[in-house]
Amino acid sequence: MRPRPPSPAGLLAAVAIAATVLSGCGSSSDGNGVAAKTPTQIVAGAKILADAAKSVAVSGTVRTATSPITVSLLLLAGKGGRGLISENGTSFQLIQIHGTVYIKGNPAFYSQIAGARAAQLLQGRWLKAPASSGALAPLASLTDLSKLADSTLPAHGPLRKGHMTSVNGQKVIGVTDTSTGGTLYVATTGPPYPVQIAMGAGGNITFSRWNQPVSLFAPANAIDITALKPGH
Repeated sequence: MRPRPPSPAGLLAAVAIAATVLSGCGSSSDGNGVAAKTPTQIVAGAKILADAAKSVAVSGTVRTATSPITVSLLLLAGKGGRGLISENGTSFQLIQIHGTVYIKGNPAFYSQIAGARAAQLLQGRWLKAPASSGALAPLASLTDLSKLADSTLPAHGPLRKGHMTSVNGQKVIGVTDTSTGGTLYVATTGPPYPVQIAMGAGGNITFSRWNQPVSLFAPANAIDITALKPGH
C-alpha cells in the first residue's frame, strides 16, 4: 500500500492568490509611521520585514472553487513549522523539521489518500517522508517561512491606500490591490508587520505572533512512506 500524495499545491496557490497584495513599514509622528508611506513603500517594507522574521503564526480560511481550506500554522525560519490543515471534513496535522515532513490525518483524510482499509491501519499514526522530494515534499513549502513570505508578497497590480482601521483589536492601515480587490492590513503601532490579508468572499489569512518562540519536535515511531510498497 502506497498512500497517494495529498495535494497541498492547491492550498499554497490559494494562499498566494489570497495575497496578491501586501504592505509594510515606515516612520512618522503617528504610531509607527507606516500610514504616512506610499502604497508602494508599504509593500516594499512588508516584504523586508517578513523576509527577516524569525517566526510567525498563520491562520485563516481560503475559499477555493471546491471548498474552504482552513489553516493554522506556526512557522520557524530556517527550521520548519507545525500546524493543522482542514478541508471539507478532512484534516491533518503537519510538522516539518530536520529535512523531514510528518503528517497525521483524521480517518477521513487517510481514507481519501489511502482507502478505507489502509485508513484503519494508519489511524492515529504519523507518516513521514523527505521534505526535499517524494510524496510529502510539496507540504514542506507550507512550513517554510521564507517561501511563504515570497508566495504571499508577490508582484502586484496598482495599489490604493485605504483608511486606518483595526483588525482583531490591532490598529492597521490597509493597502488594496485594485486589480484583484485583495487588501493587506499592516500594524500602525509597534513593528509594522502584516496583520491580515482580506479577500472578501475569498476568505482571510491572519498573521500574528511575529518573532515569538516556536517549539518543534519530530514525532516518535512515524511510518516511513518510502518504505511502503504497493499492495501492503
